[in-house]
Amino acid sequence: MRWWPEPTAGEIVWCHFPDSIHPKPKPRPGLIVSTQEDDEGVIFVSVAYGTSQKTDRIYSGEFRITKREHPAAYTSAGLSYDTKFDLKNVLELPFNEAYFSVPPHAPHGQIPRLGTLHPSMVRIAATAFAAANK
Repeated sequence: MRWWPEPTAGEIVWCHFPDSIHPKPKPRPGLIVSTQEDDEGVIFVSVAYGTSQKTDRIYSGEFRITKREHPAAYTSAGLSYDTKFDLKNVLELPFNEAYFSVPPHAPHGQIPRLGTLHPSMVRIAATAFAAANK
């Protein structure tokens, strides 16, 4: 099993979100919310689900990064499409090749990183995070 170097909160990664037990075959952007290491040195990440579907509808606990509204944030995130992140749908996953993969074009080398959350989005993401945890 291949383990990736530890990411940091705020990184946007290429994630295979699981359904029940198995990772889904279609990777999508995920926002790293937090990281932790267990007693055996295994890295786990809490990752928020990202989707390019229905980005025109934002619900409580969600925020979006769009090319038109947030051009600098869109570029920083490494996204290919307008994307919304659902902070009510956060999973804790081991940071390994079962759940993460190198994105197309590998913008940061052979790691799952697409980009990072731009500083201009931190307040917006924090608001969504607070709403998700009410």
